[in-house]
Amino acid sequence: MAMDFAEVVHHLVDDLYPQAEKIALVMDNLNTHRIGSLYKKYPPAEAKRILDKLDIHYTPKHGSWLNMAEIGLNLFSKQCLNRRIPTIEELDRELKAWCEDRNRQSMAIKWQFTTADARTKLYSLYPKFTVEN
Repeated sequence: MAMDFAEVVHHLVDDLYPQAEKIALVMDNLNTHRIGSLYKKYPPAEAKRILDKLDIHYTPKHGSWLNMAEIGLNLFSKQCLNRRIPTIEELDRELKAWCEDRNRQSMAIKWQFTTADARTKLYSLYPKFTVEN
């Protein structure tokens, strides 16, 4: 997975946005989504060249918007991919029908992680202010 990640980042930098000075890259905290993955795949000078074009931001470990995407993909896998789907066109139809059904039912995720929880658990991420007299 680390090698795949490195190849995707390389493709992003060199093929998709070669003219960009900096690319803002927002990533989750998967163990392979690290700069070390680039150094595993490429020589140090090449890895550094790629990294110099990136402005990397990691999503919080708790309360990430990616959790919603992961939950959705997990549900889709369990509810729709529990059988063989022979063609990409049929998979596309199945996905669209599944999404339309979920949207029609107004399916929602009920978050258990509250703002109060965030203030407690993510305290170290909040800026520190000092009051001057």
